Amino acid sequence: MTTPSERAARGKSARHRVSRSSHGRWIPGSHRPDPLDVLERQSVDRLPHLVPLRYGRMAASPFAFLRGAAAVMAADLAALPHTGLTVQLCGDAHLLNFGVYASPERALLFDVDDFDETLPGPFEWDVKRLAASVTVAALQNGGSKTTAHRAALAAAESYRTHLRRLAGLGELAVWYERIDADEIVPLLRRGQRTRVADSLARARRRTSLHALARLTAPDAHGTHRFVDDPPLLERATDVDRVTLGKIFSDYRSSLSEERRVLLDRHHFLDAATKVVGVGSVGTRCFVLLLQGRDAEDPLILQVKEAVPSVLEPYLTPTAYPHQGQRVVCGQRLTQAAGDIFLGWMTGPERRNFYWRQLRDMKGSAEIETMSPSGLREYARLCGRALARAHARTGDRIAIAAYLGGSDVFDRAMADFALAYANQNADDYAALGAAIAAGVVTAAPGA
Repeated sequence: MTTPSERAARGKSARHRVSRSSHGRWIPGSHRPDPLDVLERQSVDRLPHLVPLRYGRMAASPFAFLRGAAAVMAADLAALPHTGLTVQLCGDAHLLNFGVYASPERALLFDVDDFDETLPGPFEWDVKRLAASVTVAALQNGGSKTTAHRAALAAAESYRTHLRRLAGLGELAVWYERIDADEIVPLLRRGQRTRVADSLARARRRTSLHALARLTAPDAHGTHRFVDDPPLLERATDVDRVTLGKIFSDYRSSLSEERRVLLDRHHFLDAATKVVGVGSVGTRCFVLLLQGRDAEDPLILQVKEAVPSVLEPYLTPTAYPHQGQRVVCGQRLTQAAGDIFLGWMTGPERRNFYWRQLRDMKGSAEIETMSPSGLREYARLCGRALARAHARTGDRIAIAAYLGGSDVFDRAMADFALAYANQNADDYAALGAAIAAGVVTAAPGA
């Protein structure tokens, strides 16, 4: 077993491969793939009638484009030298893939909350994705380049300082580390406290009962059914309902015994297809309505297709035989606490899916309305959450030694983020031009 000093030496030696300051450079290579070609390749196996909606959502803003272009940025990051210091990557660590959710103990936590692209890889890829998203958001909100640079710097500095703090803790202390959402409010500036407290209160109301009121209506017999809202929500066909019923037992087997008992106390009522996110639009996704004790005791589960991570062409392929298992295990490794109904199974045409609760006090930030200071505070919080996730799944001592006590890494991340925001703006403009020329079909981004 290596000692802490040996692990730290390994981290410092990584500076010889990739210096901290070198992370600040972004110059697209002559062989950079066309971003629209990358997106088109992703569309091949998606539901054709939803692909225009994906492009419509991406065309809404530079930040929306960045959200949907995880595969584009993955190719860009893979073209750069990397440290070799491996963690369980989120794989898509932009600002809106952090948020609050309820732990099994019903505490409201703040954490990374999207794992569709999770895979082991170099820690800095997540940091760069986060920093770039901060910069794109700041510029989109009307901030100057200086303001955007400061916001990305805040995220990187928070990541580094919290990772170094966690490097000094024992294994169990790191594993039990979490960010309680209620602890965030007192740390904020007085003018931001009310707004954040209101956001947390709204998250607490986002439960299956809340979703029941928004997504369903009682039929003639008083039984709740999903309400059609095509193409965003469409009741499943009889064939789909039968198929979902057959694969339900496979999902059930991926849960622990006590959670199977709890699931068995619910019975199936209805199912629908549902469009989610930006980058995920076009993948297969269902929602299932189950009922427990009575009509006021619903459980709504989301069944989401798991396709190979956008990182997989550039990293070691997943060790798991099932893409849904990859997502679930990545989430369980990374999050401080997880959804009790998180599981996976194989569906029609041997497609891989994972299951989770649709809403369980989940909430995300409204970055479009954030002030510059509010965005910086949120960026710091995301940097802290990412550091906790990486400390839990990678060699935190080696990474902390690589990062060091100075701000060299922080400034490099902010420099990269500003340069990559310019790249993202160019790619976004290319999508707009392709839509205008009729090369790409885009539907209104509902």
